[in-house]
Amino acid sequence: MKDIKLTSMVKSSGCAAKLAPKKLEEILKTLPSHKSPQLLEDFSGNEDALVYDLGDNKVMVQSVDFFPPMVDDPYTFGQIAAANAISDIYAMGCEPSIALNILCIPTCLEDNVMQQILKGGLDKAIEANCIIAGGHTISDPTPKYGLCVTGFGTKDKLWKNHGAKIGESLVLTKKLGIGIITTAAKANMADKKLIDQATLSMTTLNKKAKNIAQKYKISCATDVTGFSLIGHCLEMVGNENYSIKIDSSKVPIFEGVLELAKSGFLAKGLFNNKDFSNNKVTYLNDIPIELVDVMHDPQTSGGLLLSLNHEEALKLTKELDNSWIVGEVVEKQMTSLIIK
Repeated sequence: MKDIKLTSMVKSSGCAAKLAPKKLEEILKTLPSHKSPQLLEDFSGNEDALVYDLGDNKVMVQSVDFFPPMVDDPYTFGQIAAANAISDIYAMGCEPSIALNILCIPTCLEDNVMQQILKGGLDKAIEANCIIAGGHTISDPTPKYGLCVTGFGTKDKLWKNHGAKIGESLVLTKKLGIGIITTAAKANMADKKLIDQATLSMTTLNKKAKNIAQKYKISCATDVTGFSLIGHCLEMVGNENYSIKIDSSKVPIFEGVLELAKSGFLAKGLFNNKDFSNNKVTYLNDIPIELVDVMHDPQTSGGLLLSLNHEEALKLTKELDNSWIVGEVVEKQMTSLIIK
């Protein structure tokens, strides 16, 4: 296979390619309601996956996610895209079971590129004990790949992205800075060690984090992806009668990312996320702009964000490597999110 730079074929990559959350919110509000007694969760609550009641305490969850490449290696791209799509099922506290490929591929690429993307996705799905049973492909100038994933769980143990309790702690299971790193890498300005760390994070399933977290009583959960840590915290608050306070000094960040942010390696999605969070966040301290940028940085295949009792959160972070308490749920404030 000839050397191919997949990232040279895209304008935006990974979850940074998502539609601006503010625009998406406005569009979804215009759509008519289409309900079913069996449909327990749909897009109206910004959940990570739909939830369909199968009866007898069983539920089916389903989500779809695909995006342009953020790395040049086709196989690695396939792994990352699959891990990212499967993460939505883990974020609901469920097990992925079956999936369909979604692939857009330029005709100018060698067949082996397509094969390697699909192989990467397949291998990651196998690791998740999830069957890829088919899919859909189209010819497109911009390569894109992802999965539609179906999983199953029980109604009484289902995680939702709302319902946290005042006094609980928030645990994050992956470091931040992916969007900044991949933006710098595209400009050949990121250190190889940092790129390797980011790639390892993106290809790591949230399976272990979900399995360990299920030992504890999780009241609210989501995964941190394209809408950033701040954006997904805002989704957690929604219309609930509480606010979230984040301790910026506790937020885990890949080493070197703050320096890259200072240098201006910021994805377009970051500015969309800032626009969405405008007037919804209170900053208590004089927080450096680069740190604010990292907390708005779109993550690809990011970690789980979990709300649970503080004592259990301490136990969880001891049991689960690479997990950190980053904030707490507090009484309702003037804004949904407070950053100190």
